[in-house]
Amino acid sequence: MPSDPHNALPSVYKVETHRLSSVSLGREVTIDLYLPPAMDRPGLVSLLLINDGQDLASMPFVEMLDGLSEISSIRPLCCIGIHAGPDRKMEYGTAGIPDYMGRGAQAGNYSRFVLKELLPFIRRRTSSHHFRDKSICGFSLGGLSALDIAWCHAHEFRHVGVFSGALWWRSRALDDDYREERDRIIHDRIRRGGDFPWLKFFFEAGMLDETADRNNNGIIDSVDDTRDLIEILQSKGYKSERDIRYRELVDGRHDVATWARCFPDFLRWAFAPGA
Repeated sequence: MPSDPHNALPSVYKVETHRLSSVSLGREVTIDLYLPPAMDRPGLVSLLLINDGQDLASMPFVEMLDGLSEISSIRPLCCIGIHAGPDRKMEYGTAGIPDYMGRGAQAGNYSRFVLKELLPFIRRRTSSHHFRDKSICGFSLGGLSALDIAWCHAHEFRHVGVFSGALWWRSRALDDDYREERDRIIHDRIRRGGDFPWLKFFFEAGMLDETADRNNNGIIDSVDDTRDLIEILQSKGYKSERDIRYRELVDGRHDVATWARCFPDFLRWAFAPGA
């Protein structure tokens, strides 16, 4: 039975928690549905899937949605917080290409869960068989997963949000003849990929995300990897601000508090009324 973990305060959004028995993942998946008042108006509502959805309550997310909705900063938006499972490092990643330690081996199964099990459930539960558009986002490794799913299934999505993305995901260890232009998996996948002009990208990286600096250029890897990926997207014809928004926070850390600060900017950019 659905439950409402946010019923202590009155809210514009209705929140439900469900547990899906996934064939693709072989486990139960917890999801939180954040339902706007306009949910009964087909074709008007956008859909946003969020990896690491267990972190949303700490933001707190429902208050964020209420505030943006009440001042009409975003159009009607249905959000789905997908809780990560115990094998997060195996289910998140790049589908079909595990990293050099074998992590992400179940990423293809996770993509299948999202597309073949989760989306049909959402349509049944909301009685909405047509969303205005669909987007996906995530934090850290969940951000890498969101980007990979959006890129590999671009016909399904309009926006992708990547917060402190694990874009370093690589096919070789650093001491195994590692080369950035070849061995960063998502960079290579996008560089070699197709042409999807409708896709829009939001990136956030914090200068305090980490301390690692592979190439000793004085810039931490998470920022370097994000900037490099944006350059690849630009080389494919995507334009800054129109297609790509990047927020580089001088005091940004690899934590929920930082992502919560930047999340409203993503929502206003991706789901602005009339956009």
